[in-house]
Amino acid sequence: MPLPAKNFLTPEQVIGLQKALKESELAHVRERILIILLQNDGRTQKEISRFLGCSPRTVAYWCMHGDPDNLESLHNKREYEHYRKATSEYIELLLKTVEQSPSDLGYEFGRWTAERLATYLTMATGLKLSSSQVRRILKRKKYSYTWAKYDLSSKQDPIERALFRQRLSDYLVIARDYPELLQVWFWDESGFSLRVIRRKNWGKKGQRKSITGQRCRGRINVMGAIRESDRKRVCFFIKKGNADIFLEQLQQFNELIKQEWVNKGNRSEDFQAHGPRIILILDNASFHKRQDILSQLSKQLTNFRLDFLPAYSPDYNIIELVWHSCKEYIAHRLFQSVDELKLLLDRLLNQGELVIKWHRQIKNKGNNHHIAA
Repeated sequence: MPLPAKNFLTPEQVIGLQKALKESELAHVRERILIILLQNDGRTQKEISRFLGCSPRTVAYWCMHGDPDNLESLHNKREYEHYRKATSEYIELLLKTVEQSPSDLGYEFGRWTAERLATYLTMATGLKLSSSQVRRILKRKKYSYTWAKYDLSSKQDPIERALFRQRLSDYLVIARDYPELLQVWFWDESGFSLRVIRRKNWGKKGQRKSITGQRCRGRINVMGAIRESDRKRVCFFIKKGNADIFLEQLQQFNELIKQEWVNKGNRSEDFQAHGPRIILILDNASFHKRQDILSQLSKQLTNFRLDFLPAYSPDYNIIELVWHSCKEYIAHRLFQSVDELKLLLDRLLNQGELVIKWHRQIKNKGNNHHIAA
Protein backbone atom coordinates (compact mmCIF):
# COMPACT_ATOMS: atom_id res chain seq x y z
CA MET A 1 0.00 0.00 0.00
CA PRO A 2 1.65 3.28 -1.06
CA LEU A 3 1.98 6.03 1.52
CA PRO A 4 -0.50 8.90 1.17
CA ALA A 5 0.84 12.09 -0.36
CA LYS A 6 -0.37 14.52 2.29
CA ASN A 7 -1.06 18.15 1.31
CA PHE A 8 -0.08 17.63 -2.31
CA LEU A 9 -2.95 19.89 -3.46
CA THR A 10 -2.59 23.63 -3.76
CA PRO A 11 -5.13 25.81 -1.88
CA GLU A 12 -6.70 26.69 -5.24
CA GLN A 13 -7.11 23.02 -6.12
CA VAL A 14 -8.72 22.31 -2.74
CA ILE A 15 -11.20 25.17 -3.18
CA GLY A 16 -12.04 23.98 -6.71
CA LEU A 17 -12.65 20.42 -5.53
CA GLN A 18 -14.79 21.53 -2.57
CA LYS A 19 -16.90 23.69 -4.85
CA ALA A 20 -17.37 20.84 -7.32
CA LEU A 21 -18.26 18.50 -4.43
CA LYS A 22 -21.03 20.86 -3.37
CA GLU A 23 -22.43 21.49 -6.84
CA SER A 24 -22.27 18.03 -8.43
CA GLU A 25 -25.44 15.95 -8.44
CA LEU A 26 -23.57 12.81 -9.56
CA ALA A 27 -22.78 10.44 -6.70
CA HIS A 28 -19.83 8.82 -8.47
CA VAL A 29 -18.24 12.22 -9.17
CA ARG A 30 -18.65 13.29 -5.53
CA GLU A 31 -17.06 10.00 -4.44
CA ARG A 32 -14.03 10.58 -6.69
CA ILE A 33 -13.61 14.13 -5.41
CA LEU A 34 -13.72 12.87 -1.82
CA ILE A 35 -11.05 10.27 -2.60
CA ILE A 36 -8.68 13.01 -3.77
CA LEU A 37 -9.48 15.29 -0.82
CA LEU A 38 -9.07 12.50 1.73
CA GLN A 39 -5.79 11.48 0.14
CA ASN A 40 -4.67 15.11 0.47
CA ASP A 41 -5.57 14.93 4.19
CA GLY A 42 -3.11 12.07 4.62
CA ARG A 43 -5.56 9.15 4.72
CA THR A 44 -4.31 5.80 3.43
CA GLN A 45 -6.13 4.12 0.58
CA LYS A 46 -7.36 1.48 3.00
CA GLU A 47 -8.78 4.16 5.31
CA ILE A 48 -10.45 5.94 2.40
CA SER A 49 -11.99 2.69 1.18
CA ARG A 50 -13.47 1.95 4.60
CA PHE A 51 -14.65 5.52 5.14
CA LEU A 52 -16.46 5.80 1.78
CA GLY A 53 -17.60 2.19 1.59
CA CYS A 54 -16.11 1.64 -1.85
CA SER A 55 -13.66 -0.93 -3.12
CA PRO A 56 -9.88 -0.54 -2.58
CA ARG A 57 -9.47 -0.91 -6.34
CA THR A 58 -11.67 2.14 -6.96
CA VAL A 59 -9.71 4.19 -4.42
CA ALA A 60 -6.38 3.11 -5.86
CA TYR A 61 -7.48 4.03 -9.39
CA TRP A 62 -8.67 7.55 -8.54
CA CYS A 63 -5.73 8.22 -6.21
CA MET A 64 -3.55 7.60 -9.24
CA HIS A 65 -5.68 9.03 -12.07
CA GLY A 66 -7.80 11.76 -10.42
CA ASP A 67 -6.69 15.08 -11.87
CA PRO A 68 -7.58 18.05 -9.58
CA ASP A 69 -6.84 20.44 -12.44
CA ASN A 70 -9.22 18.68 -14.83
CA LEU A 71 -12.48 17.93 -13.04
CA GLU A 72 -14.05 16.77 -16.29
CA SER A 73 -11.79 13.71 -16.02
CA LEU A 74 -13.81 12.60 -12.99
CA HIS A 75 -16.91 12.08 -15.15
CA ASN A 76 -17.76 8.99 -17.15
CA LYS A 77 -17.24 9.13 -20.89
CA ARG A 78 -20.84 8.24 -21.56
CA GLU A 79 -21.93 11.49 -19.93
CA TYR A 80 -20.15 13.45 -22.63
CA GLU A 81 -21.45 11.19 -25.35
CA HIS A 82 -24.95 12.11 -24.16
CA TYR A 83 -24.04 15.78 -24.03
CA ARG A 84 -23.10 15.73 -27.71
CA LYS A 85 -26.70 14.76 -28.46
CA ALA A 86 -27.82 18.30 -27.61
CA THR A 87 -28.63 19.78 -31.00
CA SER A 88 -28.79 23.47 -31.78
CA GLU A 89 -32.60 23.16 -31.87
CA TYR A 90 -32.57 21.58 -28.39
CA ILE A 91 -30.39 24.34 -26.98
CA GLU A 92 -32.49 27.03 -28.64
CA LEU A 93 -35.70 25.60 -27.14
CA LEU A 94 -34.00 25.23 -23.73
CA LEU A 95 -33.02 28.89 -23.66
CA LYS A 96 -36.51 29.91 -24.76
CA THR A 97 -38.17 27.70 -22.14
CA VAL A 98 -36.05 28.87 -19.21
CA GLU A 99 -37.20 32.45 -19.86
CA GLN A 100 -40.85 31.42 -19.58
CA SER A 101 -42.89 30.87 -16.45
CA PRO A 102 -43.79 27.17 -15.98
CA SER A 103 -47.43 28.24 -15.56
CA ASP A 104 -47.40 29.54 -19.15
CA LEU A 105 -46.85 25.93 -20.24
CA GLY A 106 -49.57 24.53 -18.00
CA TYR A 107 -47.47 23.47 -15.00
CA GLU A 108 -48.49 24.05 -11.37
CA PHE A 109 -44.98 24.50 -9.99
CA GLY A 110 -43.55 27.99 -9.82
CA ARG A 111 -39.96 27.66 -11.00
CA TRP A 112 -37.76 25.62 -13.30
CA THR A 113 -35.17 23.23 -11.97
CA ALA A 114 -32.65 21.55 -14.24
CA GLU A 115 -34.50 18.26 -13.75
CA ARG A 116 -37.85 19.76 -14.74
CA LEU A 117 -36.28 21.43 -17.76
CA ALA A 118 -34.72 18.13 -18.83
CA THR A 119 -38.09 16.36 -18.48
CA TYR A 120 -39.94 19.02 -20.46
CA LEU A 121 -37.28 19.11 -23.21
CA THR A 122 -37.39 15.32 -23.49
CA MET A 123 -41.13 15.46 -24.18
CA ALA A 124 -40.76 18.39 -26.56
CA THR A 125 -37.76 17.15 -28.58
CA GLY A 126 -37.47 13.42 -27.97
CA LEU A 127 -33.86 13.90 -26.81
CA LYS A 128 -33.24 12.60 -23.31
CA LEU A 129 -30.55 14.54 -21.48
CA SER A 130 -29.81 14.43 -17.77
CA SER A 131 -30.37 17.36 -15.43
CA SER A 132 -26.60 17.75 -15.03
CA GLN A 133 -26.22 18.04 -18.80
CA VAL A 134 -28.94 20.69 -18.92
CA ARG A 135 -27.22 22.53 -16.10
CA ARG A 136 -23.90 22.51 -17.96
CA ILE A 137 -25.54 23.88 -21.08
CA LEU A 138 -27.14 26.70 -19.13
CA LYS A 139 -23.89 27.57 -17.39
CA ARG A 140 -22.06 27.68 -20.71
CA LYS A 141 -24.75 30.04 -21.93
CA LYS A 142 -24.01 32.30 -18.90
CA TYR A 143 -27.06 31.33 -16.85
CA SER A 144 -26.88 30.85 -13.09
CA TYR A 145 -29.34 29.69 -10.45
CA THR A 146 -30.01 32.81 -8.39
CA TRP A 147 -32.43 34.16 -5.83
CA ALA A 148 -35.31 36.25 -7.07
CA LYS A 149 -35.06 39.84 -5.89
CA TYR A 150 -37.60 41.55 -3.70
CA ASP A 151 -36.84 45.13 -2.70
CA LEU A 152 -38.80 46.88 0.05
CA SER A 153 -36.52 49.88 0.54
CA SER A 154 -38.65 52.25 -1.56
CA LYS A 155 -41.62 51.63 0.79
CA GLN A 156 -39.75 52.00 4.07
CA ASP A 157 -39.60 55.09 6.26
CA PRO A 158 -35.96 55.47 7.42
CA ILE A 159 -36.95 57.70 10.36
CA GLU A 160 -39.48 55.18 11.67
CA ARG A 161 -36.93 52.40 11.27
CA ALA A 162 -34.27 54.34 13.17
CA LEU A 163 -36.67 55.13 16.02
CA PHE A 164 -37.80 51.52 16.25
CA ARG A 165 -34.24 50.22 16.23
CA GLN A 166 -33.32 52.52 19.11
CA ARG A 167 -36.42 51.49 21.04
CA LEU A 168 -35.65 47.83 20.46
CA SER A 169 -32.06 48.33 21.55
CA ASP A 170 -33.29 49.87 24.81
CA TYR A 171 -35.61 46.91 25.42
CA LEU A 172 -32.82 44.42 24.84
CA VAL A 173 -30.40 46.14 27.20
CA ILE A 174 -32.92 45.81 30.04
CA ALA A 175 -34.00 42.27 29.07
CA ARG A 176 -30.42 41.02 29.00
CA ASP A 177 -29.48 42.62 32.31
CA TYR A 178 -32.77 41.91 34.13
CA PRO A 179 -34.48 38.91 32.49
CA GLU A 180 -36.69 38.42 35.53
CA LEU A 181 -38.23 41.86 34.85
CA LEU A 182 -38.47 42.01 31.05
CA GLN A 183 -38.58 39.56 28.14
CA VAL A 184 -38.52 40.49 24.46
CA TRP A 185 -40.38 38.13 22.12
CA PHE A 186 -40.89 38.37 18.35
CA TRP A 187 -44.22 37.18 16.92
CA ASP A 188 -45.29 36.33 13.39
CA GLU A 189 -47.41 34.03 11.23
CA SER A 190 -46.33 31.87 8.32
CA GLY A 191 -47.68 29.19 6.00
CA PHE A 192 -46.15 25.99 4.63
CA SER A 193 -47.43 24.24 1.50
CA LEU A 194 -47.28 20.57 0.61
CA ARG A 195 -45.21 21.62 -2.37
CA VAL A 196 -42.83 24.32 -1.26
CA ILE A 197 -41.88 26.68 -4.07
CA ARG A 198 -38.20 27.42 -3.94
CA ARG A 199 -37.16 30.97 -4.59
CA LYS A 200 -34.25 30.17 -6.89
CA ASN A 201 -34.57 30.09 -10.64
CA TRP A 202 -32.40 30.06 -13.72
CA GLY A 203 -31.56 33.42 -15.22
CA LYS A 204 -28.82 35.27 -17.06
CA LYS A 205 -25.77 36.05 -14.93
CA GLY A 206 -25.98 39.52 -13.48
CA GLN A 207 -29.77 39.59 -13.74
CA ARG A 208 -32.50 38.44 -11.37
CA LYS A 209 -35.93 37.39 -12.40
CA SER A 210 -39.03 38.65 -10.68
CA ILE A 211 -41.27 35.72 -9.79
CA THR A 212 -44.79 35.67 -8.42
CA GLY A 213 -45.61 33.78 -5.26
CA GLN A 214 -47.90 30.80 -5.75
CA ARG A 215 -49.65 28.60 -3.23
CA CYS A 216 -50.32 24.94 -3.81
CA ARG A 217 -53.10 22.82 -2.39
CA GLY A 218 -52.58 21.61 1.13
CA ARG A 219 -51.28 24.20 3.55
CA ILE A 220 -50.37 24.47 7.22
CA ASN A 221 -50.55 27.81 8.98
CA VAL A 222 -48.42 28.61 12.00
CA MET A 223 -48.44 31.37 14.60
CA GLY A 224 -45.39 31.58 16.77
CA ALA A 225 -42.99 33.56 18.90
CA ILE A 226 -39.30 33.48 19.68
CA ARG A 227 -37.56 34.93 22.74
CA GLU A 228 -34.55 37.06 21.93
CA SER A 229 -32.47 36.13 24.96
CA ASP A 230 -32.27 32.36 24.49
CA ARG A 231 -34.02 31.80 21.12
CA LYS A 232 -36.74 29.71 22.77
CA ARG A 233 -39.55 29.09 20.28
CA VAL A 234 -43.27 28.58 20.81
CA CYS A 235 -45.25 27.71 17.67
CA PHE A 236 -48.96 26.91 17.28
CA PHE A 237 -50.60 25.17 14.32
CA ILE A 238 -53.80 26.97 13.32
CA LYS A 239 -56.50 26.63 10.67
CA LYS A 240 -56.18 30.25 9.58
CA GLY A 241 -54.95 33.57 10.83
CA ASN A 242 -57.51 36.05 12.15
CA ALA A 243 -58.01 38.30 15.15
CA ASP A 244 -59.93 35.78 17.27
CA ILE A 245 -57.34 33.05 16.74
CA PHE A 246 -54.59 35.60 17.40
CA LEU A 247 -56.12 36.37 20.81
CA GLU A 248 -56.59 32.67 21.56
CA GLN A 249 -52.95 31.87 20.76
CA LEU A 250 -51.68 34.79 22.82
CA GLN A 251 -53.68 33.47 25.78
CA GLN A 252 -52.04 30.05 25.36
CA PHE A 253 -48.68 31.75 24.94
CA ASN A 254 -49.22 33.67 28.20
CA GLU A 255 -50.02 30.42 30.03
CA LEU A 256 -46.78 28.86 28.81
CA ILE A 257 -44.74 31.82 30.04
CA LYS A 258 -46.60 31.74 33.37
CA GLN A 259 -45.91 28.01 33.76
CA GLU A 260 -42.23 28.59 33.05
CA TRP A 261 -42.24 31.25 35.80
CA VAL A 262 -44.03 28.94 38.25
CA ASN A 263 -41.52 26.16 37.54
CA LYS A 264 -38.84 28.47 38.95
CA GLY A 265 -40.55 28.37 42.36
CA ASN A 266 -43.00 31.24 42.03
CA ARG A 267 -46.72 31.22 42.79
CA SER A 268 -49.17 31.27 39.89
CA GLU A 269 -51.38 33.90 41.54
CA ASP A 270 -48.41 36.30 41.74
CA PHE A 271 -47.68 36.22 38.02
CA GLN A 272 -49.53 39.37 36.97
CA ALA A 273 -48.10 41.42 39.81
CA HIS A 274 -44.55 40.09 39.96
CA GLY A 275 -43.95 38.16 36.73
CA PRO A 276 -41.85 39.52 33.86
CA ARG A 277 -43.25 42.11 31.49
CA ILE A 278 -43.46 40.83 27.93
CA ILE A 279 -42.57 43.06 24.98
CA LEU A 280 -44.08 41.41 21.90
CA ILE A 281 -42.66 42.64 18.58
CA LEU A 282 -44.98 41.97 15.65
CA ASP A 283 -45.95 43.27 12.24
CA ASN A 284 -48.86 45.46 11.18
CA ALA A 285 -51.33 42.78 10.08
CA SER A 286 -54.84 44.21 10.39
CA PHE A 287 -56.01 41.52 12.83
CA HIS A 288 -53.11 42.38 15.17
CA LYS A 289 -54.58 45.86 15.56
CA ARG A 290 -58.32 45.20 15.76
CA GLN A 291 -59.57 47.45 18.54
CA ASP A 292 -61.74 44.93 20.37
CA ILE A 293 -58.82 42.47 20.45
CA LEU A 294 -56.42 45.14 21.75
CA SER A 295 -58.98 46.06 24.41
CA GLN A 296 -59.27 42.45 25.57
CA LEU A 297 -55.50 42.06 25.60
CA SER A 298 -55.09 45.10 27.83
CA LYS A 299 -57.57 43.63 30.33
CA GLN A 300 -56.60 39.95 30.22
CA LEU A 301 -52.86 40.01 29.53
CA THR A 302 -51.70 42.90 31.64
CA ASN A 303 -48.07 41.74 31.47
CA PHE A 304 -48.03 42.19 27.70
CA ARG A 305 -47.09 45.21 25.63
CA LEU A 306 -47.38 45.05 21.85
CA ASP A 307 -44.80 46.99 19.83
CA PHE A 308 -45.38 47.08 16.11
CA LEU A 309 -42.63 46.96 13.51
CA PRO A 310 -42.15 49.85 11.11
CA ALA A 311 -43.99 49.27 7.84
CA TYR A 312 -42.25 46.91 5.39
CA SER A 313 -39.53 45.96 7.89
CA PRO A 314 -39.57 42.17 8.31
CA ASP A 315 -35.76 42.29 8.54
CA TYR A 316 -36.12 43.48 12.16
CA ASN A 317 -38.12 40.41 13.18
CA ILE A 318 -35.82 37.53 14.12
CA ILE A 319 -38.58 34.93 13.77
CA GLU A 320 -38.31 35.52 10.02
CA LEU A 321 -35.06 33.54 10.26
CA VAL A 322 -37.01 30.62 11.71
CA TRP A 323 -39.53 30.58 8.86
CA HIS A 324 -36.78 31.15 6.29
CA SER A 325 -34.60 28.32 7.63
CA CYS A 326 -37.56 25.95 7.94
CA LYS A 327 -38.74 26.57 4.38
CA GLU A 328 -35.19 26.22 3.15
CA TYR A 329 -34.92 22.87 4.95
CA ILE A 330 -38.07 21.42 3.37
CA ALA A 331 -37.63 23.06 -0.04
CA HIS A 332 -36.52 19.85 -1.76
CA ARG A 333 -39.21 17.64 -0.22
CA LEU A 334 -42.60 16.58 -1.50
CA PHE A 335 -45.18 15.52 1.08
CA GLN A 336 -47.99 13.03 0.61
CA SER A 337 -50.29 14.58 3.20
CA VAL A 338 -50.75 17.59 5.45
CA ASP A 339 -50.21 15.34 8.47
CA GLU A 340 -46.81 14.27 7.17
CA LEU A 341 -45.77 17.90 6.71
CA LYS A 342 -47.15 18.86 10.12
CA LEU A 343 -45.14 16.13 11.90
CA LEU A 344 -41.93 17.39 10.33
CA LEU A 345 -42.76 21.03 11.11
CA ASP A 346 -43.44 20.15 14.74
CA ARG A 347 -40.03 18.51 15.04
CA LEU A 348 -38.33 21.46 13.37
CA LEU A 349 -40.17 24.30 15.07
CA ASN A 350 -41.04 22.95 18.52
CA GLN A 351 -38.64 20.11 19.24
CA GLY A 352 -35.37 21.83 18.40
CA GLU A 353 -34.39 19.91 15.26
CA LEU A 354 -34.11 23.04 13.09
CA VAL A 355 -30.57 24.40 12.88
CA ILE A 356 -30.54 28.17 12.34
CA LYS A 357 -27.61 30.44 11.55
CA TRP A 358 -28.64 33.39 13.67
CA HIS A 359 -26.13 35.85 12.24
CA ARG A 360 -27.06 35.28 8.62
CA GLN A 361 -28.99 37.85 6.64
CA ILE A 362 -32.51 37.39 5.37
CA LYS A 363 -32.16 37.34 1.60
CA ASN A 364 -34.57 39.55 -0.31
CA LYS A 365 -36.14 40.85 2.89
CA GLY A 366 -36.00 44.63 3.26
CA ASN A 367 -32.44 45.87 2.93
CA ASN A 368 -30.72 42.61 3.88
CA HIS A 369 -29.94 43.81 7.41
CA HIS A 370 -28.84 41.51 10.18
CA ILE A 371 -32.06 41.31 12.15
CA ALA A 372 -30.50 40.29 15.46
CA ALA A 373 -30.05 43.52 17.39
